[in-house]
Amino acid sequence: MANTPQARKRIRRNERRAEINGNRMSRIRSFVKKVESAIDAGDKEAASTALASAQPELARGVARGVMHKNTASRKMSRLTKRVAAL
Repeated sequence: MANTPQARKRIRRNERRAEINGNRMSRIRSFVKKVESAIDAGDKEAASTALASAQPELARGVARGVMHKNTASRKMSRLTKRVAAL
């Protein structure tokens, strides 16, 4: 258990940050799922518009530190390739 005031504060801060970061990751996953569902449906126009809205969300996740740069880049690349193949 945390004994110092600093350790108690870190626990409180970590809980707040975990909730915020979880919400951010959930939002990113929702945008990616919209792209994937449009790809599965075979709707290229909907997939490309969903991809255009998902890319800034992935970039924002990198900027906020909830996602690694290479992970976001890999996801964007794979989604773009799948949309182009439709």
